[in-house]
Amino acid sequence: MQNRIDKNTEEEKRKKILFDGMSEKRQKYILKKGYDKWDPFQEPKDPIDIRKDKTKRTSQMLISEFLQSRAKIKDYNNSYARGALEICLGIINEEPQSQGMFDFSCWYQELLKSEGIENL
Repeated sequence: MQNRIDKNTEEEKRKKILFDGMSEKRQKYILKKGYDKWDPFQEPKDPIDIRKDKTKRTSQMLISEFLQSRAKIKDYNNSYARGALEICLGIINEEPQSQGMFDFSCWYQELLKSEGIENL
């Protein structure tokens, strides 16, 4: 318990030193938001390029694997790769628009299969 109190006291001292070293304009901004809510020691969020999906792959890893698996497609071009990257990032970031495009693509593929029509 004492160790936890010491840690909080030490953090408060460091927080005060940081606050005092800031410009007056920045201090006013923090005071407006609430000094008690301000956490200068917050862990940074993951940059988008190291976010991983449910398979523990980054978007770069997924796109590389996907494009390598499509190397024999004759209509493969930069626009195709950009579209794949766009939906990849959207799915990893859980954007509803990308999920809708993905769901429709899966549904449409099943529809073609059920009607005996070859894929696009």
